[in-house]
Amino acid sequence: MSQIPNCPECASAFSYADGELYICPECGHEWSASSTTETSTDEVLTIKDASGNLLNDGDSITVIKDLKVKGSSLVVKVGTKVKNIRLIEGDHNIDCKIDGIGPMKLKSEFVRKA
Repeated sequence: MSQIPNCPECASAFSYADGELYICPECGHEWSASSTTETSTDEVLTIKDASGNLLNDGDSITVIKDLKVKGSSLVVKVGTKVKNIRLIEGDHNIDCKIDGIGPMKLKSEFVRKA
């Protein structure tokens, strides 16, 4: 019997085969056997900061420009440190929580790796 791969979403080892699909009982993710090799190479996001340094999930960053918060009178000041970022796809490719402001999304061109 072949080895059943871990879940690509939550890395659970409890996934099981159901016909042509693999199913994860912990997060409910379903994927086909042929997509396991395809998704492993395509899922890596390469996002760089303003200086050209490669960013990773969990990194700390520093804001390099005053940023106005849309729909509010708040401003994220230059030099603000942000810890534990998450990288996402899209125009605003950094998802984070800034102390005193709350959760927001930033563009990587306005930050520098701390």
